[in-house]
Amino acid sequence: MAAHTRTATAHPSPDAPADAPAPSSAVDAERWPDVARLPRASAARTALARLVVERALARLPLRIRQNDHHDPTRTESGPPTLTLRDPAAFYRRIGADGLIGFGESYMAGEWDSDDLAAVLTVLATHVDDLVPATLRRFRGLWAHRRPAGDRNTVEGARTNIHRHYDLSNDLFALFLDPTLTYSSALFDTLPATTDAPTATATASASDDILASAQHRKIDGLLDLAGVGPGTRLLEIGTGWGELAIRAALRGADVLTLTLSVEQRDLALRRIADAGVTDRVTVDIRDYREAEGRYDAIVSVEMIEAVGAEFWPDYFTALRRLLAPGGSIALQAITMPHERMLATARTHTWISKYVFPGGLIPSPEAIAEETSAAGLTLTHDTGFGDHYAETLRLWRQRFVERSAEVDALGFDAVFRRMWELYLAYSEAGFRSGYLDVRRLRLVATGPEHGARA
Repeated sequence: MAAHTRTATAHPSPDAPADAPAPSSAVDAERWPDVARLPRASAARTALARLVVERALARLPLRIRQNDHHDPTRTESGPPTLTLRDPAAFYRRIGADGLIGFGESYMAGEWDSDDLAAVLTVLATHVDDLVPATLRRFRGLWAHRRPAGDRNTVEGARTNIHRHYDLSNDLFALFLDPTLTYSSALFDTLPATTDAPTATATASASDDILASAQHRKIDGLLDLAGVGPGTRLLEIGTGWGELAIRAALRGADVLTLTLSVEQRDLALRRIADAGVTDRVTVDIRDYREAEGRYDAIVSVEMIEAVGAEFWPDYFTALRRLLAPGGSIALQAITMPHERMLATARTHTWISKYVFPGGLIPSPEAIAEETSAAGLTLTHDTGFGDHYAETLRLWRQRFVERSAEVDALGFDAVFRRMWELYLAYSEAGFRSGYLDVRRLRLVATGPEHGARA
């Protein structure tokens, strides 16, 4: 995604309604074509969508508000509010495009909430009850197939990674902590809180809390993989280099692979600043093209970007690259197996706007693929509530620094998209719809070739 035109002012807080972009007629139609214009949809289809959605929302612990009408009964202890600023457009988009339309309607400013993550958590908790069973068989009418161009072939993976991770290092630095770690942290207590008395002190304390929690997570993964002095470590998915730096400081010799040029360039600078250039090599290389044997392999939240079609290649590569007696430590987001099967071929709002080509695996899928590749799972722990807290802090920081996001050239539609992505993800973990797991794999069988 390219940078966007500045068009809006800062958000006051992460739980206040996001400022709406200009009316759809003023949205950059070249950059956001499906936000700038309403989709084609018959009156009957829109009416059916309205009926289904209204009935579903009426059963949930939500307060629904029309337009800007003030609700004097709203209290801090009451249910979160979903405000429909343009109900006709909201129902039309959902009728035409389902959940993609729901997300695009938010991007267009057609609905808002006083607590976005809370509203989305309610929806995620009741996701299986939103559409009547009699209508689920017609899911194909509004659920689109994934574009063929999003497949994670060697070239396709480079394109997909570029669209997300090469947005702007400065953008990610605004909401991540100084370690620039873009995966779930592991906190010592939940929720992570600070008693800092001022905004500046709060920001500094937030940095400290997140950085400490990220180091706790990274060190746990390195321990799980047995990384120490002299370990030959392969990292698949460099990020901005923090794990490679921590491993090198232990005395490991690290090869770390990435497909993001932006990440590679900044990671190299950070590695040099840490004084471990002699122990870390950063390569622009696909995991399928990696060579050699390594005592330990670590890959953090990389499998979600692989795509189900290429999971056999991924796990076969892990087995092929692992030296005898070595260990693999993975951190992976997971979802229930039936839900994974239902979404595997579906083009979602996340795959359209945030992570093209990705699919979150189920624990069952991981177990099947590891076994097929000659690997055995020896450790498995989940900590999804820690990811929810990580995302809450990221979203808070992003919203508080929205003026700086503007200054980077990103427009209001982008900011609403990014805030929805962070809140949507947080809701997935808070509801239990998603989990994040730390896994250890060892080789227990012969290597197998990747399946066709």
